[in-house]
Amino acid sequence: MKKFKIRKVLDGLTAASSSSSATAQPGAPRENDVVQETLQSEHFQLCKTVRHGFPYQPSSMAFDPVQKILAIGTQTGAMRLFGRAGVECYCQHESGAAVIQLQFLINEGALVSALADDSIHLWNLRQKIPAILHSLKFSRERITYVHLPFQSKWLYIGTERGNIHIVNVESFTLSGYVIMWNKAIELSTKTHPGPVVHISDNPMDEGKLLIGFECGVVVMWDLKCKKADYRYNYDEAIHSVAWHHEGKQFVCSHSDGTLTTWNIRAPAKPAQIITPHGKQPKDGKKPEPCKPILKVEYKTTRAGDPFMVLSGGLSYDTVGRRACLTVMHGKSTAVLEMDYPIVDFLTLCETPYPNDFQEPYAVVVLLEKDLVVIDLGQIGYPIFENPYPLTIHESPVTCCEYYADCPAELIPALYSVGSRQKRQGYSKKEWPVSGGNWGQGTQSYPEIIITGHADGSVKFWDGSALMLQVLYKLKTAKVFERTRGKEEKPSTDIVEEDPFAIQTLSWCPESRILSVAGVSAHVIVYRFSKQEVTTEVVQLLEVRMQGEFSDGDSPDPGGEQTPTLPTPAASSSPQEGELPTQPSTGSNSSDGPRDNIPCLQVRSSPLKQSPGYQVELVTQLVWVSGEPPQPITSLAINSSYGLVVFGNSNGLAVVDYLQKTLLLNMGTSELYSPSDPYQRQPRSPRKQRQPSGALCDSNDGPNPSEDRCKSPTSGSTSPCNSDDDRKQNFIEKVKCKSRRFSKTVAHDFAKMSRKISSSDHDAKDNSFTRSRSSSVTSIDRESREAISAFHFCESFPRKNDSLVSPCLLVGTTQGAVMMVALSLPPGGDQRLQQPVGISSCGTMASLKGAILTMALLDATGALLPPSYESWYDPNASDEDKEKTRRRRPASPPSSQEGQDSQFAVLCSEKQAKVLAMPSQTRIYKHNITESSFVLRTDVVQMAGTYCIACFCANGHIMTLSLPSLRPLLDVNYLPLTDMRIARTFGFSNLGQALYLTSATEIQRITYSQETCDNLQEMLSELFTPVETPEAPNRGFFKGLFGGGAQSLDREDLFGETAAGKASRSLAQHIPGPGNMECMKGAASGVVGDLARARIALDERGQKLGELEERTAAMMSSAESFSKHAHVMMLKYKDKKWYQL
Repeated sequence: MKKFKIRKVLDGLTAASSSSSATAQPGAPRENDVVQETLQSEHFQLCKTVRHGFPYQPSSMAFDPVQKILAIGTQTGAMRLFGRAGVECYCQHESGAAVIQLQFLINEGALVSALADDSIHLWNLRQKIPAILHSLKFSRERITYVHLPFQSKWLYIGTERGNIHIVNVESFTLSGYVIMWNKAIELSTKTHPGPVVHISDNPMDEGKLLIGFECGVVVMWDLKCKKADYRYNYDEAIHSVAWHHEGKQFVCSHSDGTLTTWNIRAPAKPAQIITPHGKQPKDGKKPEPCKPILKVEYKTTRAGDPFMVLSGGLSYDTVGRRACLTVMHGKSTAVLEMDYPIVDFLTLCETPYPNDFQEPYAVVVLLEKDLVVIDLGQIGYPIFENPYPLTIHESPVTCCEYYADCPAELIPALYSVGSRQKRQGYSKKEWPVSGGNWGQGTQSYPEIIITGHADGSVKFWDGSALMLQVLYKLKTAKVFERTRGKEEKPSTDIVEEDPFAIQTLSWCPESRILSVAGVSAHVIVYRFSKQEVTTEVVQLLEVRMQGEFSDGDSPDPGGEQTPTLPTPAASSSPQEGELPTQPSTGSNSSDGPRDNIPCLQVRSSPLKQSPGYQVELVTQLVWVSGEPPQPITSLAINSSYGLVVFGNSNGLAVVDYLQKTLLLNMGTSELYSPSDPYQRQPRSPRKQRQPSGALCDSNDGPNPSEDRCKSPTSGSTSPCNSDDDRKQNFIEKVKCKSRRFSKTVAHDFAKMSRKISSSDHDAKDNSFTRSRSSSVTSIDRESREAISAFHFCESFPRKNDSLVSPCLLVGTTQGAVMMVALSLPPGGDQRLQQPVGISSCGTMASLKGAILTMALLDATGALLPPSYESWYDPNASDEDKEKTRRRRPASPPSSQEGQDSQFAVLCSEKQAKVLAMPSQTRIYKHNITESSFVLRTDVVQMAGTYCIACFCANGHIMTLSLPSLRPLLDVNYLPLTDMRIARTFGFSNLGQALYLTSATEIQRITYSQETCDNLQEMLSELFTPVETPEAPNRGFFKGLFGGGAQSLDREDLFGETAAGKASRSLAQHIPGPGNMECMKGAASGVVGDLARARIALDERGQKLGELEERTAAMMSSAESFSKHAHVMMLKYKDKKWYQL
């Protein structure tokens, strides 16, 4: 796993940088007077954690039958390893070349991968983050097939030239033993046999190697004698070969849909030729050729008939039929249809030994977009229930939200309603891929990931402890009428491939209220209930939102005062003066433009709603004078106020979902007060009506498919007579080409293209000036100011206010932030009867770029979250509701006169600002980026406090402290190469973030130093010590007469002493980073040991020196003692005892 070095930013030097400066306004409090901040750059570090989902573009597969680990390689050089549920691992080859084959060193904790760039790699799986130990890069030959016999250290490598090389997997060195193609085939053969497509050793004789060439020739090679024993010729090309476990027969699959069975001692002709899916003609002729059988496996059972499993081989008249896996068992043949094309399959067997009865129990089928495991032990071959989160891409993901540290009861509640949605008919056996162990994670907080999809579904996932499990699936399309049948031709007015695609969503975890906005300009509010209910009539609200400049006459909003309380009628609109050019009856007539018609039709029949999320209200924007509604660009819901607000390029609408009424429908320009210094006046010099030219006449009937593809900021089409128009024309083409995926993607792509292509213009346009263009339409397009962000809060609506009250912050694409005051009636019955008052309070601030996020902090720097209502079951009895229902939290303390008690945090695509409230004075400002723009930003919790996390289009991930906006982290992590990343990137609390790295995979990352430090403990373990099963018993007679398996000392054949050295120019050995790390670790350990030993030796030398001195002194004293003793002995030598 790659860790990214962080460019630490010295906290004391931030003021010196002009581009990243937190400037204080004159008269504003000094930094140390505001809030004591605890976050430092040492709290942050960026690294990848785990990757979930189905491997994108899979290409190969392998299984370790002892460790029970499954490995999948992809066309992008990635490897995914799977064990039991929750045990997953992701690895990536640096070259990015496709993985053409994988081979486990069974029960050794290692894996060999062969890549399309003619390199092979040895992976160490005994560590939590697998690493490459050795690599070997072939330079003169292309690798086509690899084979590693069980319990062997010699790897056979077949090449495109037809040669076979042998590699020692321990040292990753080439043996001098080479099987050349011209020695393997008959000398009389005039043509090259083609690439090697198969290598395997005889199960009963390791000294005999079976080599399959693409042309149809199979050779039995004697490794000891270095010659071909037998050659088997067939007219059709070979795709795969499979052995019978006794080593007397093998089966080949061919390109004409036939299977040939050969006896090894009868090479003249096949023992049997069958065409599993061929029609047998009555006159005895050859059956009609079929599609190639891409792979065959031949597995024996002790008690019954063998299994033959194959993919492909269908007859050519089955055009349009889905891919099939065929299971032949005895006289029965089962054809199992798959949802996607088959990439590879493996038959799982009870024994790893190829010379024993195989006893197959399951087949793992790798499809292009799914992984299926079939139970061979039950009648009908049911599939196992897949425990992995591989269904992220079931429908393309259009939006993604990440919630860390959710209420603890949410996951059990979602799981209980989601468990009822599970399919029936699965195999009753345990999932066969059961290896590995879970990590010992210290993270105990609940994490929920929500994904919105192109088919209108919303999925809730449990993302706790670095795992991922689907909890619940909501289908929003059920609210609408079904699409017309094939015989009934749909209307050509709306050509929409994904009309229910989720554009954005807003979720309140505490109240469990969910609001989703779809690509067809619809907003649905859902409540969570544990009881089933049947809704007779779905509550519907239709809203007519008109742009500032439409085909009719535009009222001048500059002189209008925003109404404090609009009439809460379903279709009310402040733009009452705007009338359609032709009388409209609300129908789609061919002789006039569409008007007052929604894009989708809500179902009229009763709707049965299962426990879970149930529809509360559907709001739809309608067509206006032949123009389709603009896509919804922002959405927010508040359970405490009972309001949902959404906006687009025409303005915003506030809906009371409790009273089912529209409270406000207002153009963006009307939010500005008349004396507002930030106000954008209408800039278009458009005339009242134009019969042709820049505007589409109502009689022309604009192409609705093009209208549906329009960007939220684009206007009508016009001749390309300026650079701006050429850019826009290119963007429109890009969007329309992108329609086959989702309209959401198209809009995002257009938005990104517009920003990237006009980045030079943005650099010059820091003062919000408009580009002057000769095209009237381009001026209109630029003048479209869309709503980009909302935030419900309790704050001070106006500068002179001293009491907080419910408010709504509104951010626009032009960088304006406006305050809207909300006047809520008392709770209970009065809330359902009295209307909610709304008044615009003008602009608070203006920033460069579109507003992305807004938040409020209290005086201590803690986040003030929007108020919420605790969850209660809407279908429960009134008494139960009152018990569980609690009013929204009390308002924060009011501000003293002349004192600021809140901070407003505002963040746009370019800047971040912090304002003191209620004075609305700017106290901090930070320019996040000059050359790029921010794609996603959130105010998140980190280490007990809060900060801003940003992801820029140039790939930088940054964090800023709050409220002083000091840069704490800036890492060049991921350059924006895919619109999918921009659309799905999201930050969450406690240093977590994620994005869709491919169409099928979610990548999770962390920017927390603490999580990075604990990552090793949290990750799952792939390798677990398991004893290898005992080898099959040869039996008395087989041992007596030599009928058992024949072993081979490969070291004697392939070692350097016997085979010599291989050519150095054939392949280059590259030590892997894992090996280098081990060597570095070992080296550092050795260096440390040497240093310690040297110190110990010095100390020992000193002690030895002292000991030597002592010894010398003792020796001298002993010598003197000896002399004295000798003198005494001579003195008393001749004297008698009585003379002493």
